[in-house]
Amino acid sequence: MLEEVETWLNRRSWSVADRPRHQLVAAKRATGQRVSVVLPALDEEATVGDIVSVIRGELMTPAMPLVDEVVVLDSGSTDRTSEVAAAAGARVVHRDSVLPRIPALPGKGEVLWRSLFVTSGDIVCFVDADLKEFSADFVTGILGPLLTDPDVSFVKAMYDRPLGSAAGQGGRVTELLARPVLNMHWPRLAGFVQPLGGEYAARRSLLERLPFPVGYGVELGLLVDALHTVGLDALAQVDVGVRKHRHQDGQALGRMAAAIYRTAQLRLARGHLVRPVLTQFERGDDGFVPRTYTVDTAERPPMAEIDEYARRRVA
Repeated sequence: MLEEVETWLNRRSWSVADRPRHQLVAAKRATGQRVSVVLPALDEEATVGDIVSVIRGELMTPAMPLVDEVVVLDSGSTDRTSEVAAAAGARVVHRDSVLPRIPALPGKGEVLWRSLFVTSGDIVCFVDADLKEFSADFVTGILGPLLTDPDVSFVKAMYDRPLGSAAGQGGRVTELLARPVLNMHWPRLAGFVQPLGGEYAARRSLLERLPFPVGYGVELGLLVDALHTVGLDALAQVDVGVRKHRHQDGQALGRMAAAIYRTAQLRLARGHLVRPVLTQFERGDDGFVPRTYTVDTAERPPMAEIDEYARRRVA
């Protein structure tokens, strides 16, 4: 590990316990910063309501006014995600209603990008909507450094990720793809425990300057681009405990890995095109059948370059 990264680990890695909630409230009041929490959601009726309820019940009260708004960005759910989220107290926004001039593309990064247009926080926290046994520490942890240290611009959560009953065996794409790629090509990011984790927060002033890969590559893309935009010392991570969520099957993880690799490849060699498809195999009645999927390659430009966003900021 680079000496710079070892120094960074000592300076910019914390535990959620290092900043008690009352300290965060005092810092928020002193700086006047607004905080938005965004949950990107697609068919998450089983978990989204509990997450919203915990945030509202613990972090949006007169005694603990840490979060100013919680927004669920629904990217086309066919279940009751929107109804459950609204009943729990979230403001629900449907992806296609945001910036309708720009036709929506499928993908998680797409809704994260559009969320910048419909939120008002100076700090924006992203939290996946499939978390089980959700703790408000996921939010307070990633908020803490941003509220208390003006030199920090981007904070990732770190945590243990069990796979069923096996401790520490989650995060398969992280260990098999993302960590090797980062260590080899962006070694200054080798200290991040969960580089692909969906729980992170950043200053709006940074997020609006970054391009957003529309699909699964969004976490790696934002992390790499944040490094190049504000430098390693402006990035941080906070230990928030254990993350439990719905796991995907191996083939879905393969498609995720392909999109993440493509995101890395674009940043390594802008304009150098490779064939952006992935062929996988499923057993059929007569043997193995190839299935070919398109790999996400689209990226949204920095939100600051969108005319509607610029006009809204001026207004």
